[in-house]
Amino acid sequence: MRLLPDGGTDDESTTDVGTASYVFRVRFRLEPGPPEVSVEPQEFETVLYREADRPGSEGWLFFRDNLWRGDLGDESHFRELTEEALDVPVTDVSFRELQAEEAYLDELKATIADDLDLFNADGVSEVLSKYLGSSIRVE
Repeated sequence: MRLLPDGGTDDESTTDVGTASYVFRVRFRLEPGPPEVSVEPQEFETVLYREADRPGSEGWLFFRDNLWRGDLGDESHFRELTEEALDVPVTDVSFRELQAEEAYLDELKATIADDLDLFNADGVSEVLSKYLGSSIRVE
């Protein structure tokens, strides 16, 4: 809870910190069931957006747990997760960027700074580089 200039209080969980999304390039294929049905092309490419959790909330460490230097840490595992999410066979998935509003990025940096031990790092810039590489786009 924060003290506001007018003397009131504000629950931080309702404070607007902007939005952000992780962006992935996904290649998937269609596998028609009946033998008399076919598709052409069989493979397609699309962009997948995963909403980034608010810094400090459950799930906010998604970048730490799944990315390394701007790439997926475990591509086969993430491909399986993507197959489950899309309900299609995924042949390839790659991380492209974190698209973030400035307020979200500021909150992310502040939250990282509050607990650098989670990242085995000496500073916020090191953490962002270690996991996201240079793949951050501020909107």
